Amino acid sequence: MNTYNNEIVEDEIDLRELFSTIYNNKFKIIIFTLVVTSFTIIYTLSIPNSYRSQTMLLPQTQAKQSLGGLGALAGMAGIDLGGGGSLSPAVAADTILKDYSFEKYMIEKYNLSERFIPKDKNLVFAFSYDGIYNLFHKKSKKTSNKEEMVYNTYKMILSAISISSDKKSGIITLSAESTDRFLAKELVDIYLVELTSKLRNIDMESVEQQLVFYTNELNKVLDLSIKNQLGELITQLVQKKVLSKANRYYNVKQLTKPQVAYIKDKTKPKRSLIIVVAFITSIILGIFFVFFLEFIKKDEV
Repeated sequence: MNTYNNEIVEDEIDLRELFSTIYNNKFKIIIFTLVVTSFTIIYTLSIPNSYRSQTMLLPQTQAKQSLGGLGALAGMAGIDLGGGGSLSPAVAADTILKDYSFEKYMIEKYNLSERFIPKDKNLVFAFSYDGIYNLFHKKSKKTSNKEEMVYNTYKMILSAISISSDKKSGIITLSAESTDRFLAKELVDIYLVELTSKLRNIDMESVEQQLVFYTNELNKVLDLSIKNQLGELITQLVQKKVLSKANRYYNVKQLTKPQVAYIKDKTKPKRSLIIVVAFITSIILGIFFVFFLEFIKKDEV
């Protein structure tokens, strides 16, 4: 019984010592918290707002047709005549988006390395104050290594542009985020055109090769039933080629057009959240720091 009471007394004494340590070092904790929070505020003020622009797309699929043996024949030959089973436009576009050779073409065609350098007049800051940003972001000389510049721009593009698809509705969202809200909208416009054009070119190149091959085979075949099947197959390929030119954007229909984001409609940074987290974290670290100092002092005694 006495041992149990002694343990309770020791625990109470230890708890009092902890609070006593915090109280005696309260000014150190307060100063540390104020310093960290002040630097956090300065940091958040130096970050320009980021904005997003996006467009909503509806995938266009060709209607299924009852092709009978022709459908099986086309499938064996690796030909997609519509009606499902092919790669979705969202996945195909996202795959092309991440292709370095495609991005290098985009960077050179639209001079994106220069465009991704922020234009001061298009940046928006908290309280419209850009003094801190200008202090830490002085004009730097351009890198002489062109390949390195292209690669750096490629990485920035991958972090700025995204393609997603809703599983239920199938609607595709192509979006771009940038500190330049005008650039964000322009990126959506040019990538929508170039990605759909790339998909069209890939499909049509394949269609052209198949047309040449099956036309030559049609002239060689003597069996009438096979001739009819090959003729119908060629008709479907020609139809696919013609339909590919019917819409401005290949395989998708634009539901909403991208807009330049409203100046107050920023996506980040969440300045208030950053400051609150820094404030709470600095208090915890400050308390830990004074306990650590007390531990060192007791260890030296």
